[in-house]
Amino acid sequence: MLILDIYKDSLEYSAKDLKTLLIIGVCYFLSFLFLPMFLIYGYSYRVTKVSVEGMINGNDPLPEFDDVIGMFVDGIKVCLVYLGYALVPIIIFMVFALVSSAIGGYGESVLMAFGSIITLLAIIGAYVMSMFGVANMANYDGALAKAFDIKEIIEIIQSVGVVRSVGAYIGLAIICTAIFMIVGLLLFFVFGFFGIITGTLGSYTAAGGIFIAGIILGYFLMLFIVSPYILIMQSRVAGLLYNLH
Repeated sequence: MLILDIYKDSLEYSAKDLKTLLIIGVCYFLSFLFLPMFLIYGYSYRVTKVSVEGMINGNDPLPEFDDVIGMFVDGIKVCLVYLGYALVPIIIFMVFALVSSAIGGYGESVLMAFGSIITLLAIIGAYVMSMFGVANMANYDGALAKAFDIKEIIEIIQSVGVVRSVGAYIGLAIICTAIFMIVGLLLFFVFGFFGIITGTLGSYTAAGGIFIAGIILGYFLMLFIVSPYILIMQSRVAGLLYNLH
């Protein structure tokens, strides 16, 4: 039940301030400039830190979007953590790919299939480790080394429960996917319905315009509202789950 309480808390917490969602959305919109991405990750770190220091169903406020330089530095640290753990499954996949290509024939297909399974498991493990790593870094006031303290992080995961930890993040991935799909389908049906009605009345140009407007609105809604909401929710879950150890 604790995991469900964490999900409930995170879903509510992420909707506390529309202005913050819009600010993060602007950063997403400008992410082609690359540098705003560090602000996004820096803010996610602040949410995790607030959550590590808070409690489930508490009155924790959303962190302020200020001290841009400090947030930028925190974002770089978070990216280094994600990149560091992502290297493990990448290396595993490359090793299997090189070895299987050297073997060739039927053995190549079998080995690559086995390697793909191992890589998938490594991706899940790296994701869970990186999320706990960022939370551990937040617990130690931004000490980057603590994000890579493998022994301590494994002990924390074992304390929380390996099955519970992995299951919580798999469940989180399902929830995030469901949110994107539900919003997308709602927009599709609403604008599709009006487009079809307009088309049956003979105004095909207007129907096409409605469909295009739906696509544009969907893009900006995902960018400025849904993506920031998901970011905050994931960071909140990371901090609260860490607190269970």
